[in-house]
Amino acid sequence: MTRFTRAAAAAVLTCSLALPAALATAAPAVAAPADATAFAAVPTPATALASPPAVATAFAPATAFAPAATDATAFAPAVASASSVTPGAARPALPAPTGKYAIGRTVLTLVDRSRTDPWVPTADGRELMVTVHYPAARPGTGRPAPYATGEEARLLIEALGVGAAVPADALAGMRTHGATDARPAPGRHPLVLLSPGFGGSRWTLSHLAEDLASRGYVVASVDHAYESYGISVPGGRTLTCVACTALDEGGVHPGVVTTTRAADMRFVLDRLTGPRPAWRHARVIDARRVGMAGHSIGGASAATAMVADRRIDAGINMDGAFWEDLPAEGLRGRPFMMLGTHDGTHLPGGGDRSWDRMWPTLDGWKRWVTVAGADHYTFSDFPVIQDRFGLPAPTLPADRGVAVTRTYVAAFFDRHLRGLERPVLDGSTPDNPEVHFQHR
Repeated sequence: MTRFTRAAAAAVLTCSLALPAALATAAPAVAAPADATAFAAVPTPATALASPPAVATAFAPATAFAPAATDATAFAPAVASASSVTPGAARPALPAPTGKYAIGRTVLTLVDRSRTDPWVPTADGRELMVTVHYPAARPGTGRPAPYATGEEARLLIEALGVGAAVPADALAGMRTHGATDARPAPGRHPLVLLSPGFGGSRWTLSHLAEDLASRGYVVASVDHAYESYGISVPGGRTLTCVACTALDEGGVHPGVVTTTRAADMRFVLDRLTGPRPAWRHARVIDARRVGMAGHSIGGASAATAMVADRRIDAGINMDGAFWEDLPAEGLRGRPFMMLGTHDGTHLPGGGDRSWDRMWPTLDGWKRWVTVAGADHYTFSDFPVIQDRFGLPAPTLPADRGVAVTRTYVAAFFDRHLRGLERPVLDGSTPDNPEVHFQHR
């Protein structure tokens, strides 16, 4: 059996497709949340969820940033010659948000003591770090929000093997556009939950979170305990990727990740919209309008979370393989969009057959959208990091990847959480020639 090694996890970082197909039929070796039965485990043939060719043949950590490379030596020269940040240079920055609002940001620590953590059963409940981006009343108030902690950045670049090009302090110090604990803008705003890819942290979806907040959404980006290379938590502690080892050595079905994340999102919703909210400005959230999006296995988790929690009105999977089938009732008519690469993976009949299998069972408004020139990381902050630190990049330039991701994610939520017409979702447009609609 091909094993999901920790080196493989580093190579693909957030790519759920890299989990071997043999694990797709393995019985979970750790306890799943109570709602794990909401989906049926996918009895997928061994070839159905095969890794893309470039990933399957290159499990060296450095190749995470080099989709075209097929081994570590192919990427090493690029890292050696990459232009890292030099002393005195301006700090790298996330792309500017496009909406009318200034952005506030706060970080919450939430602990669900009603559950046992599936990766570390001895932990004191299930611990989640949540970054809330939100529309702020006015710009220029509050301390600038940090991008990541130094330890989080160090552990990520160590896992990827790109420390020669990406100094941890420079990555952690990436300039953001949020102000810490700024006063929220008046009114009530839809809520969007974001879940990162496996191994990644919530801050790897920051450019999207900031842009949605600037457009009038409250955005809760969630770090799922022990599923990231490094999560800084209160008390100077760091939670590392215990789940990587469990998937590597324990024969654990990846559906444990998605069902666990569904329970995480249920708890986050309870703590943001319930009678005793964890955030002091939670009154600005309109709990009647909730969406979820995620990257890679975080995107697959959006579907799982919608099955488990009817409060989530709409969902997006950004380039993730689905690890469970929908139940007979589907999503009960709720809208869902699959947004992915235009290569041999996420086209109809491509390497990830889970999208073909999922498509007819989506019973509400739906779209299957692919982006030419994109790679798996296009739908996260990684193209920005590649661009800012001179690393090899996919065919699609970083600015276009950012623009396309923001445009289609925001249009989807505008349409389904705000009832606004967004013709960009109806088919190809001259302004977005990279974008293709499947099954139209």
